[in-house]
Amino acid sequence: MLRGLATVSFYADDPAAAGRWYAEVLGFEAYYTYPHEGPPAYIEFRIGDYEHELGFIDARYAPRRDPAQPSGCIAYWHVDDLQAALDRLLALGAEQHQPITRHGDGSGFSTASVVDPFGNIVGIMTNPHYLSVLDGRP
Repeated sequence: MLRGLATVSFYADDPAAAGRWYAEVLGFEAYYTYPHEGPPAYIEFRIGDYEHELGFIDARYAPRRDPAQPSGCIAYWHVDDLQAALDRLLALGAEQHQPITRHGDGSGFSTASVVDPFGNIVGIMTNPHYLSVLDGRP
């Protein structure tokens, strides 16, 4: 069901500042910012051999912030059928953390997350970029 790491998402009170800092760390600028005009709500880099996505989301959109609850970085695994994967995880005892959420400009990126029975957040997503990287593999 989990096909490969698709996106790691961090939350930042100031996504623009996070983007500048990570551009310095990585040595290159983010390839994507949303919205395209005005203060960003999301900034994304593609890094490494498989162009994994590292995203910074405005903290206003972060799930729970209660220190007694799971929080922090969420690694998203690509799945082919987001609803079916979410349903299966819930049926196996996970609790919904974040419902299916569509992102950006309608280009097919959607996420959801659950908390596993051990308190870990598991992110799942449909990610056209992940599939295009696979299509380009020799």
